[in-house]
Amino acid sequence: MALAALPLFSNPPCRCSSSHSRQPSNFSTHLQTQPFIFPLTKSQPPNNNYLLFQFRPSIHCRCSSHTPNLDFQYVRLVTLFQDIGISFEEANLLLSNASELTSIQLDLLRDRILSLKSLGLGRMSINHIVTKQLNMLTSNEIDPLLNFLRYELQGQVKEAKVKRLLSAKEPKELSDFPQKVQLLIDSGIGVDKIAHVLNKVCLSKAICHRSMEEIERVISFLKPFGGVDLILKHPVLLNHDLDNKLKPRFRVLTELSGGDEDSVGKVVNVFPPIMNLRTERLEEQIEFLRSFAELDDQQIFRIVLVYPSIFNSNRERKLRPRLQFLKDCGLDSGDIFKFLIKEPTFLGISFRNNLECKLLFLVKIGYKYRTKELAMAVAASTRTSCGNMQKAVSLFLNSGLSSEDIFAMCKKRPLILQYNHASLEKKIKYLTEEMDRDIQELLDFPAFLGYKFDERIKYRYEIKKDSCGGQISLNQLLTVSSENFSDRPKKTSVKSKLE
Repeated sequence: MALAALPLFSNPPCRCSSSHSRQPSNFSTHLQTQPFIFPLTKSQPPNNNYLLFQFRPSIHCRCSSHTPNLDFQYVRLVTLFQDIGISFEEANLLLSNASELTSIQLDLLRDRILSLKSLGLGRMSINHIVTKQLNMLTSNEIDPLLNFLRYELQGQVKEAKVKRLLSAKEPKELSDFPQKVQLLIDSGIGVDKIAHVLNKVCLSKAICHRSMEEIERVISFLKPFGGVDLILKHPVLLNHDLDNKLKPRFRVLTELSGGDEDSVGKVVNVFPPIMNLRTERLEEQIEFLRSFAELDDQQIFRIVLVYPSIFNSNRERKLRPRLQFLKDCGLDSGDIFKFLIKEPTFLGISFRNNLECKLLFLVKIGYKYRTKELAMAVAASTRTSCGNMQKAVSLFLNSGLSSEDIFAMCKKRPLILQYNHASLEKKIKYLTEEMDRDIQELLDFPAFLGYKFDERIKYRYEIKKDSCGGQISLNQLLTVSSENFSDRPKKTSVKSKLE
């Protein structure tokens, strides 16, 4: 590294308590023409990482406390700060406001900066921390925390988290941070997973602002609902206040479930963001389902189990118009409950880009508006795309079926609408070519299209084709149980043997 010259700078501030005029000192005058070369780090080979300094005449007070050694320490500090990206002007201002820095060993300050670097902090981040919280370099209370982050957590906490933590808190406020994190580790989170939790939470809310007792209370409260597993899945739960947020929200769900804490834990594990919703929001959604859909609490909670994001659905834009559609189709509260249990995503999918397209398509192939048949077809269509439905219908038409035939099949077997068109094509081709059956047989038994091709259709036909040929119906071929279909003789019971 080439020699670098420190910019010419003004005098270090006078730190004596007496008031007197400043006069040039002999030492300062000597510095005008005598450059100093000294290493920045503890040891390095000659002609490498050395800095060259040239000074203007310094103005010093005449008190005996200002010695050449004090000026030299000041220069070293400025140089150390510049090494981490703090400008000369910023360093001069810091030293003017923190005279205690000159009494701290330079090696100790350098070691703390190296500790910050070992945590993955870059020059900009260290610069930010030092300018915001200079005590991070001067306080001995910071060393245990830096060692904990570096060695116990193996530097796995993200740079942004460490930067925000150290720049926002005084060292004394962080003195018990290692003990609080260790409490989480001892609770079952484990050393290998604690960094994941710390990187997801707000460290101030979850750790710093809480006492050890408060953290223990949160962990203890969450145990019936999943405990450590729930925390690992959704660490931001630790950000929430226990008495004002977590308890009221869990209370609403527990009351809705009839006191089933295990099921509430399942809901929160499946959809952890539910705990980010206001208690009032949860209560409003429940009351809407009670009044508008006429569902009871048991029915509502069963729907929540399969579709917990219903709490996050907009009532006026999504829930009300969709439930009204089901009512218009003639579904009562019991029918609505069964519908939502089977196809709960109906409440969440887009209308303009999804439902609208499918409704128009279903009406075109023969479904009438405001009928239960249309509602069932819509339920089946929620698990497929409009494009797949169009391809499936085109396949049926090309295979010789009419629009009326397709409508009749769909009324018998609405699930046909969600079958993959490529799978349908394979089964229809096998039916007409290999099995030598008429496509019209699908009108009597459309469920044929829902059976697995290799494991059921082809396997059973290959076994029966020689003995039964084309005599056996599709229904008889596929619906009989595996035990009855097998040619293996049944085991003779002990009772029959005795007889």
